[in-house]
Amino acid sequence: MPLGSTRSTIGSFLLIGAVVGGAAAAFAYTGGWLSPGRLTPPKLVDALAPPTGPALGYRRNHAKGICFTGTFEANGAGVPLSKAQVFAPGRYPVTGRFNLATPDPKVVDATVRVRGISLLLRTPDGEEWRTAMINVPFFPVATPEAFYELLVASGRKDDPEAMKRFASSHPEIAAFGAWAGSAPYTQSYAEERYNGLNSFIFTNASGNEHAVRWALLPAAPPIHVSVEDMKARGSDFLEREIGERVAAAPQRWDLAVTVAEQGDPTADPSKAWPESRRTINVGVLQVDKVVPEPDGPCRDVNFDPAVLPSGMRTSDDPFPAARSAAYSVSYNRRTSEADLYPRTTTEKMR
Repeated sequence: MPLGSTRSTIGSFLLIGAVVGGAAAAFAYTGGWLSPGRLTPPKLVDALAPPTGPALGYRRNHAKGICFTGTFEANGAGVPLSKAQVFAPGRYPVTGRFNLATPDPKVVDATVRVRGISLLLRTPDGEEWRTAMINVPFFPVATPEAFYELLVASGRKDDPEAMKRFASSHPEIAAFGAWAGSAPYTQSYAEERYNGLNSFIFTNASGNEHAVRWALLPAAPPIHVSVEDMKARGSDFLEREIGERVAAAPQRWDLAVTVAEQGDPTADPSKAWPESRRTINVGVLQVDKVVPEPDGPCRDVNFDPAVLPSGMRTSDDPFPAARSAAYSVSYNRRTSEADLYPRTTTEKMR
């Protein structure tokens, strides 16, 4: 990378230091099996905490969120790709969560760059599909090892050179820095495109396999707003807005599955696939009801990306399995702290 480009990229990193930890944590991994004795799932989850420590009882990242329920209506177009029942024509119940990539459940919405959505889809055959997506078009780094280095570097507030050293040794982060520094904000969770950055393998009834990625494309047109405008709307405007919007009318997204071609990087989520790749609309996600998390059905769900139905499996991308291990640690910790999680008055009286 040219020196001038490196300096420009570093400037973006300094601006989005907090974003790096939050966005990357959306795909938290464990490298214990890659480097025995150096990194474990608990060690990684510890690294996600802010200097003041984790918010006990909450998810260790994406701590601020709101539940929803709805349906996924499959149109049958996914059947040639996967034998999973979720792609057969029909309507399937969904439990989900809109969220912000932050370990702080009380954060001001306008200060968080990365937004996410998590889904749990159930089918009559008793299987589940769990997935978590974010509005970032590509992951900051190429490998799990680099991800952990990024978390460590972004947490070194006492060392202003830490991110500069990281950037110089991981040039792939330039694309993420450019996105975080220039991509427009929308005014609603409903207006976001959510990307599943990891690659998976779909297997159809004939045994044919395809490497794929997926994304949710909003029906609501995006309305771009400034950070100043968002701040003026209040610290919790995203949850308030999506609640009001869904109460007025269901919100919808198309589920688009993109099929890889020979040579596409299936193990590197920092690289987007060419826009010319075949993309298939396999159905519509509809959000019908929004519920505050303390009373919501998503509160105790672990949106483990390795929970997949028959006809879907992980690829050579190392992140899904690694995220699964870290998610498990986070889930076990927060559930063991359940008494510290804020409850409604009704629950406290039980």
